[in-house]
Amino acid sequence: MPHPAPAHKSFADRNGLYQEITGKIIAELEQGRVPWVQPWGNVPAPLGVPRNATTGRAYSGINILILWCAVAERGFTGQNWLTFRQALKIGAHVRKGETGTTIVYADRFIPYRERTRAAETGDEPEAIPFLKRFTVFNADQCEDLPADLAPPPTPPAENLILPQAEALIFATGADIRIGGNHAFYVPGADYIQVPPPSAFFEPINFHRTVFHELGHWVGHESRLNRDLSGTFGSASYAREELVAEMTGAFVCAALSIVPTVRHADYLGSWLEVLREDNRAIIRAASAASKAADYLLVFRSGDAGTPDSRGDALQPSSPEFSLSAA
Repeated sequence: MPHPAPAHKSFADRNGLYQEITGKIIAELEQGRVPWVQPWGNVPAPLGVPRNATTGRAYSGINILILWCAVAERGFTGQNWLTFRQALKIGAHVRKGETGTTIVYADRFIPYRERTRAAETGDEPEAIPFLKRFTVFNADQCEDLPADLAPPPTPPAENLILPQAEALIFATGADIRIGGNHAFYVPGADYIQVPPPSAFFEPINFHRTVFHELGHWVGHESRLNRDLSGTFGSASYAREELVAEMTGAFVCAALSIVPTVRHADYLGSWLEVLREDNRAIIRAASAASKAADYLLVFRSGDAGTPDSRGDALQPSSPEFSLSAA
């Protein structure tokens, strides 16, 4: 008869990892640095979403923030990552003495005792979420990599950025109303209001602002069905603003537009949420990644439509979909 591992040990390991990640994000925010808006002008790496160098798949959720922080802190020249074994598999190797970066993968499992209980009572077994650590290395830390292995994306020319952003915004079909002095989203009426481009010091800030509001728009009950009921000053409102901020940053990065913080005055409320719940940043990053993926499907040339992606768009536990394979 199999013997399950002690539940307290796995819980402690998982909780420790949540706290480790949250502690790092809190430390950055306390220093006035927003992890989803890195100082890209001061690092050699091109702007973009980090990818696995061997599979080409983009990392998602909290792993985007972890890897962006590593690029900024350590001055890597690219956004490509791989594990020690993946490097060996393609005939390369990690240089001796290099230190990797820890990312996470989230999933669920059903303990033996829970399966037994459910079988005896006829209930559905309850799955327990868990986080697993993985160590990855930037391509800069490896030698003998194939020359054509996942080359870094070439940022579009400056004069192509605005049309690219404009095309994505138009393609969403969102009800966007121009006017007034404030940008906001109204869930009940499902529309976005945003000041005219002329009201912004730089035209690109109009697009950054719209992407933030589209982050809220995606959360509507007819789309990703997030809780948008929070009132100003509440913890749920701060959590939703955190999701929208990161959604805008992820979309901007995918379009090679440098992200900025739209609501710097919310730093205090974000810190309060993170200090009270060490899973909040992971949930928010995962929700933002799903929202950004939803929006980026509208880009010209992307296969499928949001409605065609099935389970990928269904509301699910917000702690999952955290890493690229």
